[in-house]
Parts: sequence; structure tokens; C-alpha cells
Amino acid sequence: MLLDTTLEAHPAGQLRVARLGQGEAVVLLHGYPDNLHVFSELAPLLAADKQVIAFDWPGLGDSDEWPGGATPVVLAKRLLTLLDAWGLSKVHVVGQDMGGQPALIFAAAYPERVHSLVVLNSLVSGDEATSWEIKWLRRFGVNKLLLRHLPRLVYWRALHTFLPFGLPGLSAELRREQWRTFRRPAVREFVVRMCAGYEAQLPRLPERYRRVQCPTLILWGEKDKHFPPSQAHFLATQIPHAEVAILPGATHWMVLARAVEVATRLRAFYAAIPAENVA
Repeated sequence: MLLDTTLEAHPAGQLRVARLGQGEAVVLLHGYPDNLHVFSELAPLLAADKQVIAFDWPGLGDSDEWPGGATPVVLAKRLLTLLDAWGLSKVHVVGQDMGGQPALIFAAAYPERVHSLVVLNSLVSGDEATSWEIKWLRRFGVNKLLLRHLPRLVYWRALHTFLPFGLPGLSAELRREQWRTFRRPAVREFVVRMCAGYEAQLPRLPERYRRVQCPTLILWGEKDKHFPPSQAHFLATQIPHAEVAILPGATHWMVLARAVEVATRLRAFYAAIPAENVA
């Protein structure tokens, strides 16, 4: 079942948002070709004792593109703008895929606004192992051509590499919903800009990772085909106080395929955070 959403008006443009539950706020940050509904299995589980907020990044899903760049630093600033607009002084941040880098930058740049940080299955180092596809796309930049001219191939490949082999995959409803937004030329053009912006900033991001001081969980899928656990272990060298958990057998979209286990790990992590960190 998809999440219930609303369209919010902001000075920079419209934003699609899903809200569930009550309590301390957990903000979920998605990547691509996802939209906020990639958290449709996880969000209700976390909402048992938290206020859970998922949104389409400006320029993705059903959110308007906002003026400015498409780098992780810019996206972190947009998150700050949203928290101010929502009146949230401090939140738990969860970033997966291309939501991971803005989550890290946000935690480093605005420590007073973060209870905790969780990073899942992201490209956090350009020097650590990735799939041959990611390496090829980064090296030759053909992602521009694929995203612009072969979006169905990109989406099909995501479905077949982000989920465990042999599972039926996404529900028909979720598959249609994510394809509906990803197929839009404006969305894919924004993803092209994101890829370029992320690639340009990636070499300089580790120095920012080292500034993260909040409780941090690095939660990774053991079988992520694109960003293997070596990415997680690299991030742990930059944030020595972080807890690292590798979910056996889990793949890239473990927030969908293994939502119960991911939620259990997150809830245990939140329960262990010292009281002074959530005051």
C-alpha cells in the first residue's frame, strides 16, 4: 500500500510529503529512481512510536524543482529549509542511496538539528568497490544518455538489481507509481544534474563525514550489488563512533524487501541513544 501524501506550498515550489505517527521526528531521504514511496513498507513500522516524514526531493517525484544546484550540499540546505518550515528543531535523519550523502552533510553541518543519523546503501567513497555498472557509468558518464533516452532500461535494471533474486519484486501499485514519476523528462533531467553534482563533490565529502558527532548507525545490505559493504566500512573509518550493522543477505532496496528487520534495527538504535542526545 502506498503512503498517504499531501502537496505542500513552499516559497521555492510545491513539495509532496507523507506524514505518519507522533513523537520525535524521523525524516526519510530517498534516492533514485525512487520517490518517497520507497519507504512505504518501512515508514508505518517506525510510526509506531515516532513521527515519520518522507518527501520527494525537490525536482524528483511529484515535487517541483527548486532554484539552485543539485549537489549533496544543496540538498542538505534544502532539508534545513524544510525543517524550519515545519517547525522541527531536531530530528532523526535516515538517508539511503542518493539520500545518504545529504544526510551525512546535514548531520555534519547542523549538529544542533540532529538527534541521530542512519545511512543505508549509498556511494560514500569514490575509491571503494562498486558494481561494474556504477564504475562504468561514473567513468564514462553515459548515465546522461541512458537517463535521457532509455529510462525504461534504467528503471528495469534497478528493479532487477535492487531486490533479491527470485522475489516477485515491487507490488504492481508501487512499480507503477515509481515509474510514473521517473518517466517524466524533467525528473530524469534533474537526476542527470544530481549525478554530475554528486560526482564533483564526492572526493571532498570524507572531510565532512569526519565532522559528524551525533549517534550514527551505518546499516548496509550484505548483498547490495552496487554499493557493497566495503563502502560501509570506509564510512566507519571516517566516523569512528558509528555503529556498523550488515544485514545478512539484504540487497539495495532492503527498506522494501526487509522492512521489518530494518525497522527493528532502527528502533533498537533509537532506544539506545542517551537521553541527552534527544533532549
